[in-house]
Amino acid sequence: MHILMIAPQPFFEARGTPFSEFHRIRALIDLGHTVDLVTYPFGRDVSLDGLRITRAMRPPFVRRVRIGPSLAKIPLDLAVALSALRLALTRRYDAVHSHEEGGVIGVLLAKWLGVPHLYDMHSSLPQQLDNFQFSRSRVLRAAARWAERLMVRRSRAVVVICPQLEEVVRGIDPGASPILIENAPGSGDAPAAGSGAGVRQEMGLAPHAPVAVYTGTFEAYQGLGLLFAAAALVARARPDARVLLVGGEPAQVEQARRQAQAAGAGDVVVFAGHRPAEDIPRILDAADCLVSPRSSGTNTPLKIYQYLRSGRPIVATRLLTHTQVLDDEVAILTEATPQAFADGLLRAFTDPEFARRVGERARALAERKYSYEAYLARTREACARLGAGSPAPAAGEAS
Repeated sequence: MHILMIAPQPFFEARGTPFSEFHRIRALIDLGHTVDLVTYPFGRDVSLDGLRITRAMRPPFVRRVRIGPSLAKIPLDLAVALSALRLALTRRYDAVHSHEEGGVIGVLLAKWLGVPHLYDMHSSLPQQLDNFQFSRSRVLRAAARWAERLMVRRSRAVVVICPQLEEVVRGIDPGASPILIENAPGSGDAPAAGSGAGVRQEMGLAPHAPVAVYTGTFEAYQGLGLLFAAAALVARARPDARVLLVGGEPAQVEQARRQAQAAGAGDVVVFAGHRPAEDIPRILDAADCLVSPRSSGTNTPLKIYQYLRSGRPIVATRLLTHTQVLDDEVAILTEATPQAFADGLLRAFTDPEFARRVGERARALAERKYSYEAYLARTREACARLGAGSPAPAAGEAS
């Protein structure tokens, strides 16, 4: 199939949804399809045979877009819609594949072109408003619910990234059969043994000090306040312990540094700042355990799949956002309280044999369930749901 893909995000940037979009495209190309991608005017170009990128016009005064809902996305999404319409007028497509709120554009274009639509659901739009504390407007929440219902009900195939979103889809359409494709390939490579020694030296971490590593954004729902409070408790039992945080914008890092200091963990927490994706595997190799203190939300964090492949024990909160993938066999799950999370960290630090077994089971799970072959098989299923069909004539062509 020749696919028109709509991605209302900066592409490519090293963060969750753009990672997922990149690997969706790679899988589609590996299966023999071609993709015309319409995306924001921000991001780094990537080169893949079979991918053509069209960037929407940048609206005046909009120079960047942050993660989650924002007012800047309104003019950006309108610009994406215009670019997608222009392509639909001049080229022939067999299907439209849309991500996130781009599904509204995709549903309308697909209907006009007479081709099937695939909605790639990375999150629930109404839940995003809650997670990012964006607005309490009843009108905006009603609009988000309406858009989500439209995208689910008017798509021939719906792809979801975690089991909880399957329930959201079935709540909208009880007869729907969403296709679950976890973001495992998009999470990055496993670490090479021994590569973390240089990271410890670079970050001033003693060779044998117990180190917990966090990677990801610094948004409020990630639970960094919980991590800092737990780190202060850990330091009482293990003064040599350190928590290394990777990620965050410069302003967020400074705010987090002040938060850690206020929690009594200023000497425990080390900030590495934003690092390119290719650096993450060796950073994970520097860890004795990996942490995800997320305190809200339901989507599985992208980093969890890379954490699993690392073979390191994972300490995570016992919330749905984690338990869709993790259980007590492959992770150290704790209640979302500072003391419970500190106890989980200390167990990883002080019982190395237990930690080793947990990490080995985690790696085995990744190899068994979250391989690229499994990812390709589910992508093939989604394409089969669409059906190849016959190419639709470009708008304005005689039928």
